[in-house]
Amino acid sequence: MALQLRGIVPPVVTPLTADHELDLPALRAHIDFMLSKGVHGIFVLGTTGEFYALDEREKQTIVADALAHVNGRSPVYAGTGAETTREVIRLTKMAEREGAAGVSVITPYFIKPNQSELFDHFRRVAESTPLPVVLYNNPATCGGLSIEPDTVAKLAEVPNIVGIKDSSGDLQNTIEIIRQTPRDKFSVLNGRDTLIHAALQAGAQGAIPASCNIAPELCVGIYDSFVKGDAEAARAFQSRLHGVRMAMSLGTGNSAVKEAMALLGRSAGPMRAPVLPFGDAQKAKLKAILEKAGLL
Repeated sequence: MALQLRGIVPPVVTPLTADHELDLPALRAHIDFMLSKGVHGIFVLGTTGEFYALDEREKQTIVADALAHVNGRSPVYAGTGAETTREVIRLTKMAEREGAAGVSVITPYFIKPNQSELFDHFRRVAESTPLPVVLYNNPATCGGLSIEPDTVAKLAEVPNIVGIKDSSGDLQNTIEIIRQTPRDKFSVLNGRDTLIHAALQAGAQGAIPASCNIAPELCVGIYDSFVKGDAEAARAFQSRLHGVRMAMSLGTGNSAVKEAMALLGRSAGPMRAPVLPFGDAQKAKLKAILEKAGLL
């Protein structure tokens, strides 16, 4: 597998128009902004990209458009997670046809499969494609379901399963995955933005941070400083990012990401209903957090 999964790979938002249709010009502008800040890849159709709110045609449109626009400037990954193995394989084939560099697959989020079912699910997805597959562990959005480190270690033996995004927020869990997987062919990426620096120190190879949509310079700053050996600067960037990540609890899902982008003059439109726009009190709190982080 030639793909070396590392660095800061933002799960980009899916911009929508006022009437909740895809806004592809805004997607292209946002991708350009991310790349201009030095991110190491682009990831569409993640949780932050509202993959759960998009139909299959829209997903294909986003993948095709992002790939055409990036045009080789960086790897483009696509989220192809779904509730059944069959649907994940279908979406993965679509991403493969469109030319994605790899796919990220979240655990099924409704049925809570056991560990042997999870192993079988990810193995079958990986065997259906030559693309690199990145596991996605996000217990908070999947009813508490976690891919156990032992299961990850077994999955790491599948040739094209190349990494995991661990959004458990449990550093001990991340460290255990790092300890049990082969560093030369398997990348562990952090998915909890308050822990990017700590995860890098523990041996993670990067992060897939939602807050990168808001403050890419802080996320890239943590990683680049760490790689250069400047722990002081990495800590300072992480400290500024901390409040931004904590602000995500102000709204439903990732609505705070889009609200913050609008406050920063880079609107990506609304979230799909039932998520409602922020009220004045929420907006005021968010604005204060962005000011404190030195972003406004």
